Amino acid sequence: MFKRLISLFLSTGFVSLLALGGLAINTHAKTLKWAAQNDILTLDPHAQNHATTNNIVGHAYEGLVRYDKNYKPEPALATSWTTTSPTRWRFNLRKNVTFHDGTPFTADDVIFSFERIKQPQGTLQIYVSGVKEIVKVNSYAIDVVLDNPNPILLNNFTTFYIMSKKWASANNSEKVQDYKADQRLVMSANKSWWGKMQGNVTDVVYTPIKSDPTRIAALIAGDVDAVTDLPTQDVARLRSNSNLFVLDGPEVRTIFIGLDQGSDELKYGSSGPNPFKDIRVRRALNMAVDRATIQRTIMRGLSIPAGLMIAPGVNGYSTTADKSMPFDIEGAKKLLADAGFPNGFEFTLDCPNNRYVNDEEICQAVTNMWAKINVRVKLNTQPFGPYIAKVQNFDTSAYLLGWGVATYDALYSLQSLIRTRTSGSDGNFNFVKLSNAKVDALIDRSKTETNKKNRDQLLTEALAITRDEALYVPIHHQMRPWAMKKSVAMTHNSNDAPKMMYVTIK
Repeated sequence: MFKRLISLFLSTGFVSLLALGGLAINTHAKTLKWAAQNDILTLDPHAQNHATTNNIVGHAYEGLVRYDKNYKPEPALATSWTTTSPTRWRFNLRKNVTFHDGTPFTADDVIFSFERIKQPQGTLQIYVSGVKEIVKVNSYAIDVVLDNPNPILLNNFTTFYIMSKKWASANNSEKVQDYKADQRLVMSANKSWWGKMQGNVTDVVYTPIKSDPTRIAALIAGDVDAVTDLPTQDVARLRSNSNLFVLDGPEVRTIFIGLDQGSDELKYGSSGPNPFKDIRVRRALNMAVDRATIQRTIMRGLSIPAGLMIAPGVNGYSTTADKSMPFDIEGAKKLLADAGFPNGFEFTLDCPNNRYVNDEEICQAVTNMWAKINVRVKLNTQPFGPYIAKVQNFDTSAYLLGWGVATYDALYSLQSLIRTRTSGSDGNFNFVKLSNAKVDALIDRSKTETNKKNRDQLLTEALAITRDEALYVPIHHQMRPWAMKKSVAMTHNSNDAPKMMYVTIK
């Protein structure tokens, strides 16, 4: 689809974009200058499960399937598939596809990529969860063998990207690596891509601009064509600008706070027994968060207060179930006193300052709210790169994170965030060390249940337990307006992943 220009090829080493001859490039091709606050963590397609990184990488690598505009899986590098048994899927691969070095794409590349994405130093194992092995039938057919029936296999495979086995071997890249991209990322359309471009953009310049005022000033001045993460305080002003268009849409992302529930004593907190182990403490912290005020004053209405750990648009979501604990300062104080903390306690909250909409401001607001129940919080904010490394190393007692649901199914959140951490994708983002046997059983059953009604009930019950036992502190579900010049036409994606193949510039 898109390839990175040679300067970036040399700095990252990843050039295994798939290409197929015959695509005619629009003679009225355009360059889109796109800005957002996020840096790209890596250009290794199997390293970091980070939404912005996955979206950029997904413009260079492809999977066996991809989402269409309605978020339904459609053929990509696989042209078709059938189930030969409940635990065996046959995928027919697209022929006459080559990597940029001219190497033909075959079944060997799929098998290599499967083994690579499972490596423990990466965090994308969730996308091949439940896959026991991939067996080569011939050069253009594979069998995916499952541990058990998997009702969301195709959704998972949309982010299982394929690399060239030959290129990776020749360039010492068999293992998952963590190359960081240059600040400014330039991509150019692959004239030999097998697919069909639906817009006329053939060059994309992605520039991360951390400062909100600087990012918006660049858009107003015309230095960039589109911005996809708008400061909420600027949305009304941008709507009134006659040269710009604001495209509204929800995002399937929930912002929440995780509390270390597994350590006997907090690493960064008061000495003594870990207060987060007590459900009364966790409920008190939930009750002390005034989500309506955060929605009104910080998010300017561009959020939905959350009780569940999944957002609208995700399978398993229910409006009636998405009710947070009532805001009640006195009730929260009583719970703390009952738990043995009448004078509160203290801990450090880690927070990114350039990843989610108003992330630092949200953390500051929550910190002030918790102070009203005598919980003293030291706020530690930093850019997302070092922040997420700290969290992934369990070097935290509490942290704010946002979780988007790439598969549009609640299992993705439950398995990653709430399931007891074992190996592979089970609990791979469970950095609060929680372990709940009842929820684990529901999650494991939902992995293989093929009856939709039964499966939805399992997801609903697991989400309800997570809510009622306050295993996390959900804050809200993000809304995600994008702003662009009026000459730019984009399709909004609820996974906050703009696809350049759909963009047109007049």
